[in-house]
Order: sequence, then C-alpha cells, then structure tokens
Amino acid sequence: MKRIIAIVGPTGIGKSRLALHLAPIFQGEIVSADSRQVYRYMDIGTAKPTAEELKSVPHHLIDIVDPDDDFNLAAFQELASQAITDIHKRNKLPFLVGGTGLYVKAVLEGWQVPRVSPDVIFRYNKVKGVGEGNVDELYQELLVADPDAAAKIDRRNVRRVIRALEVHAKSGRASSRRERKIPPPFTPLIIGLTAPRSSLYNIVDRRVDSMIERGLVKEVENLLQRGYDFTLPSMSGIGYQQIGQYLSGELTLEAAVSKIKTETHRFIRHQYAWFRLSDEKIRWFDVEQTNDLEIEKTLQEFLNE
Repeated sequence: MKRIIAIVGPTGIGKSRLALHLAPIFQGEIVSADSRQVYRYMDIGTAKPTAEELKSVPHHLIDIVDPDDDFNLAAFQELASQAITDIHKRNKLPFLVGGTGLYVKAVLEGWQVPRVSPDVIFRYNKVKGVGEGNVDELYQELLVADPDAAAKIDRRNVRRVIRALEVHAKSGRASSRRERKIPPPFTPLIIGLTAPRSSLYNIVDRRVDSMIERGLVKEVENLLQRGYDFTLPSMSGIGYQQIGQYLSGELTLEAAVSKIKTETHRFIRHQYAWFRLSDEKIRWFDVEQTNDLEIEKTLQEFLNE
C-alpha cells in the first residue's frame, strides 16, 4: 500500500515550514490543501510559499487558476488525486499540507463529491437576499436543508452557505451527504500541529503585521487594477475583504488590521472543528513542546511499518 503524509492544524502554526523541512529528507513533494493558494496574484494574503521555497521542493496546486475562475471542492479533489498518483508513480512521497479541512478530508477519506456546476441565477438571487439583510434567514434555510453542512459552516460565511444550498437544490441531496466513500489507494499518516490558543493568536497577529509590512495593501490594489472585485469567491478571504474596506474608506488601516486579526482568531477556532484534538487518527504535536526530530522519527516509523 502506498503512503501519504498529511500535515494539518490551524493557520500560522508552521505546517508549510515543517513540510519544507521533511520533504527533502524523505524524498517528498508537497500537495497544497489550501483553498486560497490555488489563485494567482494572491501571494501575501494567502501566506503562499516564496519563490525560493517553491524551487527548493516540488509543489502542486499552487497558482493554478485566476481569481475569477470557478474553483471548488470537486475540482480540488480531482487535481489533488492526479498529483498524488503522479508523485507515487515517480516513487516519491506525497505531503498533503494545508488548513482547509474540507479539502484534506475529501482526499484522505475518498469522498464522492457531487459535481454540481455553478448556477449564476441561483447565486444572484441568494446574494441579493443577503444584501437585503437576510443572512440569518439564509443560514436557517441551510439548517433545514442540510444540518450537517450547516454545523461545519460559519453562518457569516455567505459564500459557503450559498454553495451548500446550491448543491442541495441542483442535486436533490445534502452537500454534506456522501452516499459513497471509496477508500483511496494509500495509507495516510496525519500529523497535527497545535499550540495553546493564546500562543496561536500571538503567532497570527505577528504574521498579519508582517503581511502589511510586506505589501498586502499593494497586493489588493493590484488585484483591483486587474479587474478582480470583491464579489468573487477568491476575494472573500480574510485579509482581502478587510483591506478592501480600508481602500474604500470604510475602515482605517489600523481598524482593518485589527479586524483581520480578530477574524483570523475566529477562523482558528473553526479549524479545530475539522481537526479535533480528540481525533485518534491524528498524531498531534504541540509545537512549543516538541521538535522536528521527534516528528521525523514518527514519520520514519510509519514508513517502516
């Protein structure tokens, strides 16, 4: 049975750094499981690997679509499966790395994702309703149609709420309901990175400050100049929306930065709904109490089994 290493955990914890350390040691290649790093021109706000890092280890599923291209779970799963198969064929070790729990689980558990194409009219009508102040009503609609999906989606994440409703409306079944799971042709080792919540918040706060220093405002300005606007799903991510509010005069830069930090804290709490510390399938490591050598040893033991 072929092997795969998944590195999961909250944003900012050091998943990419660990993967960049481990991959050369174990002849590995990195498959990104980040729903934002797939987009071109969005580098700073998505914490994308640097050009040097991309050269040091082969990466897959980074910079593969433009911000106005439609990209969803089904597309990711297909491309990730292709990349993993190709890596195995070359006798290399795939490292699935990222904090998008939906993407990671779909690959590792072999979800049979409904291939539901976007319905522009359906989305327009739902977005129009939200614009009229029906955010809670929209979420209540999802609770009735697909309570399992609703439990995994923040009620304020309008885009994902609408997508779940769209899948339900067009397929006649809940977007969270997987009628079949086909076990993938590999055995995974899931490495989870964690830290005390206060430490995580400090880490991401420093990272947000660094993003501003490295030019996040200019990155958003460039995206707008290219014709990409904030109605696009790609532009709905944390950081881009808040800087957009600054550029439009709705917020000061200080307030926008504070809002990015607050929303990132909330996102971290949401990520633990996907990667639970009680999940026995995940080998958790507290980054404040462990080192890379311990993780290397765990990985080597897994490969030797």
